[in-house]
Amino acid sequence: MESSPDIIVAQATAPIPSGIGVLRLSGRSMEALVRSLTGKGYPAARLASLRSFHNRSGEIIDRGLILYFPAPNSYTGEDVVELHTHGSPVVLQELQVHCLQWGARLANPGEFTLRAYLNNKIDLNQAEAVADLIHAESSQAARSAAMALSGKFSEVIHFLISDLTTLRVRLESDFDFSDEEVPVFQENSFRSSLNHLLERLTRLVENSRQGALLREGKNIVLIGSPNVGKSSLLNALTEEDHALVTPIAGTTRDLIRGHMVLQGIPIHLVDTAGIRKTDDFVELAGIERTWLAANKSDLALIVVDVRKGVTEEDRSLIGRLHPDQPKLIVANKMDLLSQEHDVVSEMQGPAAGLLPVIPVSAHTGEGLEGLKQKMLSGMEIDRVSEVPLLLARERHIGILGQAMSHLREALKTVESEFVAEELRQAQLKLAQISGKEFAADDLLGEIFSRFCIGK
Repeated sequence: MESSPDIIVAQATAPIPSGIGVLRLSGRSMEALVRSLTGKGYPAARLASLRSFHNRSGEIIDRGLILYFPAPNSYTGEDVVELHTHGSPVVLQELQVHCLQWGARLANPGEFTLRAYLNNKIDLNQAEAVADLIHAESSQAARSAAMALSGKFSEVIHFLISDLTTLRVRLESDFDFSDEEVPVFQENSFRSSLNHLLERLTRLVENSRQGALLREGKNIVLIGSPNVGKSSLLNALTEEDHALVTPIAGTTRDLIRGHMVLQGIPIHLVDTAGIRKTDDFVELAGIERTWLAANKSDLALIVVDVRKGVTEEDRSLIGRLHPDQPKLIVANKMDLLSQEHDVVSEMQGPAAGLLPVIPVSAHTGEGLEGLKQKMLSGMEIDRVSEVPLLLARERHIGILGQAMSHLREALKTVESEFVAEELRQAQLKLAQISGKEFAADDLLGEIFSRFCIGK
């Protein structure tokens, strides 16, 4: 895949009214376009210049700042021009139309960052970190993405590849001097180095899994009979009014989603239709979606009315969930109890499947902090390290796992030729993360298609 010589243009700020809007261009030989827009050529490099922007009829569209970043010292490695205007969508659209009329084309999703990668300004892992930083849902995830963008993850991978190369050189040297008396290759020392490399890779995978957790988060589904307070619980946990709350059973008929962050981990909550026998076609469709969401979740919160306890319907619901799926019983509406009760002792037992019971009141907030901690422990999530983690993607984790498999095979293999091949395959796998030595066009297309247009 080669960088295109086309001039590309896109709005780099959100398409909503705001104080400032930014239109970005990248390409070659853009001075004629800039002159048509401002009446002057390029401004001084990397210095903001105040100018008026005109349409093709010479009428003023807006007055703002223009910045010029000449190649190769720019984000994309090409000439880059940014127009900073008032953040009116109409103004930015009119400026964009003018640029298109002068030969630019609309940028594809992620094309600015793709050009930065193709022009060797960043590697593939850093390019992915750009998207991760934009979409970070917690400060810890943002710090981790920024660390990857600075090249930390790439640096770790580079050192692993460098050490693999050293091992391969040692092994190849053994082939070359095998008929001479020079003891180039010492097997015990070699296998010790290989073991050490595998240990480092194993630690990296564990760190990457925690980083992926910061990026992807966890999915939690709220299920139960109608009118037990699932929607109220969703609103209370997210501190937003996502779901309509009424005393009428069956109000929720479709999946309603909310989001929260616990200890830096994004939590995606799904409120579902109450499960009951019904002839209502729409409600039946909602119940079917409930089961689909439950089967895909990392944790099921089985919400019950504390005044009724775990009913026969609740036990049937629990029995339908997968035995290995993490589950918690949330005894809601504690504020409606007329007297003190030991809810946990009364409800927990064989009838409830020996599941943990957490008493709460979505109305008053009682017990919600304890529930949040139980949600984390129910998904077997330990406290994430305060040190920024490598914000790896599933792609990275899969590649690291494959590289580990090749190293394990190398340790089990006796023949030096096969050891050398396993090391070569491990090195090729690790190179896929940075993309410096390997990057298939279809892989690049998949990665950059997920970016926003102006990046």
